[in-house]
Amino acid sequence: MLLFWPCAWGLTFAYDFSKNLNNYFFYLLLFFLGSVLMRSAGCIVNDILDKEFDKKVFRTKDRPIASGKTSIKLGVFYVFILCFCALLVLLNFNTITIILALGSMPLAFTYPLMKRFTYWPQLFLGITFNYGLLLGWTSINEYLEIIPILFYIGAIFWTLGYDTIYGFQDIKDDEIIGLKSTSIKFKKDPIIFLLACYFILFSTIITLGILENFNIFYYAFSLIIGYHLFLYQLKSVNLNNPMNCLKIFKSNNFLGFLIFVQILIGKI
Repeated sequence: MLLFWPCAWGLTFAYDFSKNLNNYFFYLLLFFLGSVLMRSAGCIVNDILDKEFDKKVFRTKDRPIASGKTSIKLGVFYVFILCFCALLVLLNFNTITIILALGSMPLAFTYPLMKRFTYWPQLFLGITFNYGLLLGWTSINEYLEIIPILFYIGAIFWTLGYDTIYGFQDIKDDEIIGLKSTSIKFKKDPIIFLLACYFILFSTIITLGILENFNIFYYAFSLIIGYHLFLYQLKSVNLNNPMNCLKIFKSNNFLGFLIFVQILIGKI
């Protein structure tokens, strides 16, 4: 769902709701299917690449490939099947969307490697996970402009925030085995970093409303977005409690839905 929501945001931002809604719901379904297929493929690739690391982390040691329950050969076979199905979905879109989507493939399958080399693997995850926002826009407009690019940047910081929270689940194991993350880099002042990330997302949402001349209800709904980001997530997160980190991380699915509703409210 965290892969799907940016697609839905971009599509909804670009769509002219005075026209036939059948195309909108059709594209929404395509993006949902594409998100499920590509995220599934990405998870398998991640598990293959991280097999040796996963064995040493308590939370991941029982994953199918790390535990030996599933072979790498079978995993690769599934990746090809999933990617082929995703390609069939992709071919329903216009040319520029197809080209842009294919261009994202190297990102989708290499970001799991980044935690070996940089403290910013969450940045690469954000670039990858929110790429669908651009695809949602081009599926309707067949060009890019400042609106989707600005939204894309804001969404990247959203991922930087929620995946840093996610990373605190494994921070002790990651430090022992030598992996890197923003969770480790900012472990002394994590709330300041998280506040900065979420503030950039929130500011982007407000700026987009101004640029698009959205109605007053859009801004009123921003109060709910702000409450979830700054009061629910940052106020209630306990970074020393893995279960709490997972709970706060998962709440971003609901936040993605809220932003989707907000865009609908602003446009209709």
